[in-house]
Amino acid sequence: MRKALVVGIDHYNNVPPLYGCVNDSFAVKAMLDRHADASVNFGVRHLTGTGPKDPVGRDELRSAIEESFAGDGEVSLLYFAGHGHIEAAGGYLCSSEVKTGNDGVPLAEIMTFANQSKVQNRVIILDSCHSGVAGGGALQQKVAEISDGVTILTASTAEQYATEEDGAGVFTSLLVDALGGAAANLVGEVTPGAVYAHVDQSLGPWAQRPVFKTNVKRFVSLRKVQPPLQLSELRRISEFFPDSGYQFQLDPSYEPERHESWATDPQGIPTPDPDHTAIFALLQKYNRVGLLVPEGAPHMWHAAIGSKTVSLTALGEHYRRLAAKGMI
Repeated sequence: MRKALVVGIDHYNNVPPLYGCVNDSFAVKAMLDRHADASVNFGVRHLTGTGPKDPVGRDELRSAIEESFAGDGEVSLLYFAGHGHIEAAGGYLCSSEVKTGNDGVPLAEIMTFANQSKVQNRVIILDSCHSGVAGGGALQQKVAEISDGVTILTASTAEQYATEEDGAGVFTSLLVDALGGAAANLVGEVTPGAVYAHVDQSLGPWAQRPVFKTNVKRFVSLRKVQPPLQLSELRRISEFFPDSGYQFQLDPSYEPERHESWATDPQGIPTPDPDHTAIFALLQKYNRVGLLVPEGAPHMWHAAIGSKTVSLTALGEHYRRLAAKGMI
């Protein structure tokens, strides 16, 4: 059971309208509906407030959020794009008919629904002003009060506004980019932590700052994309590097390309070995995704021709250990 409630509200009766939230919600829904291979991901319920004939009222919004965290299952995800409000009593998500902001849905109630939910993983993603207040205590906002299995990712801090550019939320644009694969690990999974890292690194120090709060033992995957390596290829990393610190020895027989001058003057360079060149092609893939580096050579070609070694990076060592333990 993987379910998601996706909400985008542009239309407001009594406060200034927004212009990119509905489009943002469609973009997020498209990512959550299906994995990159078109297999089913989340069962998505989609609420949009586009105009006077299509509002999202407070009761509807509150009821949908409560229902999204009801029951049990693997993961429930809430995404909201719209106005947010904050005051001394706490923060609120604004439905279409709000007048003062504090007549919206209190974040404290949403956190109660999430904290008390029996769903294994509860993920709350908010692209609204002041959304960073979510999860803070009523009397001490700097202390997060989130139960085991809850993750919160927000567009801005409690003090900041969430901005739009070219008709789309800056935060959601990065979120969609991350879900599309920019934040995927080498087995093709996009986790909340990776999404936050992608958003955080993409926003400068003077921009709105995302907020990430979590209380989990292990991140859930939000979406699966095509990994840069086939899993069968990644698993072989422990075959080539059986131990930590191991250096794989190359020689010219691993490199299939030869300099034109060597046709008449081979300079003692051995001919390519088909078995070696197949291994070298895979090592080059490892190099391109940051798993290994040549030692004492500027490029993999030079490492082979110069009979140098290649060694794993810290990331490569991480995946070597996983492969050795049969965890890939």
